Amino acid sequence: MSTVSPSSTLRDLSGLDNEPPRLSDSVLIMIDFQNTYRTGVMTLDGAEQALAAGARLLARARAAGTPVVHVLNDGGEGTPYDIRTQIGAISDEVAPVEGEAVVVKQVPNAFHATELEQVLTDLGAAPGKKDLVLAGFMTHMCISYTAQGAFNLGYRSTVVAETTATRTLTGPDGGLLPAAALQAAALTTIADLFGVVVATVDDLRA
Repeated sequence: MSTVSPSSTLRDLSGLDNEPPRLSDSVLIMIDFQNTYRTGVMTLDGAEQALAAGARLLARARAAGTPVVHVLNDGGEGTPYDIRTQIGAISDEVAPVEGEAVVVKQVPNAFHATELEQVLTDLGAAPGKKDLVLAGFMTHMCISYTAQGAFNLGYRSTVVAETTATRTLTGPDGGLLPAAALQAAALTTIADLFGVVVATVDDLRA
């Protein structure tokens, strides 16, 4: 009986390391921690647990003096992403405090048509200067696309898996793709090339 061995990642083949960064040497980007994903049609599997992990990460980052950038998606009036309403607001547990930048986006990649790159530059976090730590929703969408966008711009990113979540979707064959499978696939895709993936907040040193 033959067995299948895991292949080398593109990171390995490209000579990119997988060492998690120190929080104090990074910028934390909190992506779409909006009420959108806690109730209603966009409720995510594991959203509350991921939000709690995100709150722990945010507290650790603030204690370490790590710059924090909050990103939220504005889908416009009448959508679950209407940032002018409670459903589209950033959850209270991870709400920005004075001095923390807030970036509004309209597509999954938080760098596309936003001021995020300039905000990072102003924080002294141009590519090669500081790592980015990504947390938030949804894993297969805004986390994945922002990690790819960061990679394309020359940033080194780390995704904290326990702070992320997604939802069950219908696959192209008409069957259901469980959230756990989609979560694993999205994180595996990121780890193949676009960034480092760590399991928990505790995997990051202060």
